[in-house]
Amino acid sequence: MTLAEILAGLFPEGHDVAVTDGLILGTGRRTGGLVHVLGIAEGTPLGIDGALILAGRVLAIARSGDDAPILMPIDSASQRMSRRDELLGLNECLAHLAKALMLAEAEGHRTLGLLYGRSAAGAFIATALATGHLVALPGAHPEVMDLPSMARVTKLSLDVLTEKARATAVFAPGLDNLVRTGAIHETWDPEKSLAQQLETCLAAPPPSGDRRDRLGAERGGRPCAAAIAERVAARIADHA
Repeated sequence: MTLAEILAGLFPEGHDVAVTDGLILGTGRRTGGLVHVLGIAEGTPLGIDGALILAGRVLAIARSGDDAPILMPIDSASQRMSRRDELLGLNECLAHLAKALMLAEAEGHRTLGLLYGRSAAGAFIATALATGHLVALPGAHPEVMDLPSMARVTKLSLDVLTEKARATAVFAPGLDNLVRTGAIHETWDPEKSLAQQLETCLAAPPPSGDRRDRLGAERGGRPCAAAIAERVAARIADHA
């Protein structure tokens, strides 16, 4: 689905969302009010300029006093690989964006990521993975790191990494694997009403705490995650 088709399906009552320099900005109308829409389109890599624009918009929403949710559609490359961005502190800008989204969630704004294209590495972590609830459409292809990049970093052959990816979901790129690990909460059905799926998602009470480790354990993608989380929680309680 194209972004225009997705927005039309999500907001049959209309929207003013526009794409400028690869950034998605605007609002959509729903029965319960407005939805703030901001994200990345057209496979755009996320650099310091885009990260700061998005973070600034999120912080303005957090200060606004409304309780409208934030929807973040994502079709991006990785973070922008440029000397300028690295020298100006791209890692800090990406972290700033992720923390802004978490602050907005803490201030009462539901944050919902919607993967509809590609996303990778720092751009994926600072946007989609930083939202409180992450959904995807079929055809999306997220990855924390692609296998050729893993091969360069680990010095393992691509054949070895491909075999490991088949056996271990937490290690592997792709939509199905990230659903299995619990990173992606659910996959939406494009044959059904996107507006209704959005309303169902927003109507559900927000979870108390991050449950992605437990989702991954339940789905078989992170068999050790839940037990580790319970041990950490117990240690924290012991020292409280």
